[in-house]
Amino acid sequence: MSSSVNYHCLAYAELDVCNPLDMATIDAAVSRTGLKPGARALDIGTGNGAVAVRLAEAFGLAVTAVELDPAMADIARGRIAASSAADRIRLYQARSGTVLADLEPQDLIVATGTTDPAGDGRLEPAAIFTALSNHLKPGGWLLWGDLIWTGEPPEPVRQIFELTNRFTSDAGTRSDARAAGFEVVHAEISPQAAMDHYLGTADSAARAWLADHPDAPEAAAVRTSADRVRMMFEFGGDHVDFGLYLLRRPPV
Repeated sequence: MSSSVNYHCLAYAELDVCNPLDMATIDAAVSRTGLKPGARALDIGTGNGAVAVRLAEAFGLAVTAVELDPAMADIARGRIAASSAADRIRLYQARSGTVLADLEPQDLIVATGTTDPAGDGRLEPAAIFTALSNHLKPGGWLLWGDLIWTGEPPEPVRQIFELTNRFTSDAGTRSDARAAGFEVVHAEISPQAAMDHYLGTADSAARAWLADHPDAPEAAAVRTSADRVRMMFEFGGDHVDFGLYLLRRPPV
């Protein structure tokens, strides 16, 4: 484990996908694109690297993976090195905006549950969609996933959940995507079982580490993060779902 232990690296090391999704759902969405081996994909906020590895191994894509957190990047680096498609994956520990600025337009961008995916501080989905569209080829695809409001949340719930990102409803996400010029090809809401698995696995991993390392320098920060996430979803979980959207930039 990296010396820079934090809640997310503990939680995501135990998860297949670093969101309330399973890999079969990712596979089904990417299959809808019809992309051929060798197409270029960017995985923003790759987390543990599992989705980047899947894109390269199962679909033959040439993948650029970006992760800012050094502890998470260490986990992703290990998974990529062990992959049979390691030669088709480039991992950058950097801000997404830095990498986007140097990349040619992509065939597919994956951004699921990512903080600041455009890398320029944009928080609203509509603004992020517009920014990411500029980094796709005509006819290119955006696989977008994030929390969505199930209705108008109480203001305290909104404030807690929107400390880093802004969220909207399923209908709002679709509307924002269309306003940015995307076609909404497919959309689905994760079942509650997926959310429960995601939150339960993350919390159990953090609590197990805390039990084994009560005096570690990082213990206080890990406990604070674990308690905050648990409180967020106990207090406001009835107001959020997780939506996955396959969006296409129209061909010229």
